[in-house]
Amino acid sequence: MCAVLAPILKRWGSERRSDPAHVRAHYVTNPDRLSCAVALDDAGTVVGFQSLKLARAGNVYDVPAGWGIIGTYVADTTTGQGIGRALFAESRKHAISYGLRSIDATIGAQSTGAQAFYAAMGVVRYRELRGAIGARCGV
Repeated sequence: MCAVLAPILKRWGSERRSDPAHVRAHYVTNPDRLSCAVALDDAGTVVGFQSLKLARAGNVYDVPAGWGIIGTYVADTTTGQGIGRALFAESRKHAISYGLRSIDATIGAQSTGAQAFYAAMGVVRYRELRGAIGARCGV
């Protein structure tokens, strides 16, 4: 997961961490985690992942409590192969099983590829953020 996340964050110019301890704590063992779907290639290498967390009151993303929050990361070398679509389907399945009504995705304002991907998944813009847009879809 770190090998997928690190180059994406570098491309974005983000100072967010991508080390194993951070990835484990933020995506895998986070107490608000509902699921963390991982996509593997034929060799068993991680080529993408998507986390689904429960938005609690006062969350750092300012998402309404009770919604889901997703974060999607697909290796640059594998975009356009349906990995994101498969990950989103898995997260949606979990969102339904947890009774969520909506899922939020915060997307970088300059990330036109991510915006197009989420639009194809039925995610629509509902708020403007500094340097990003908030998009949501019903479950």
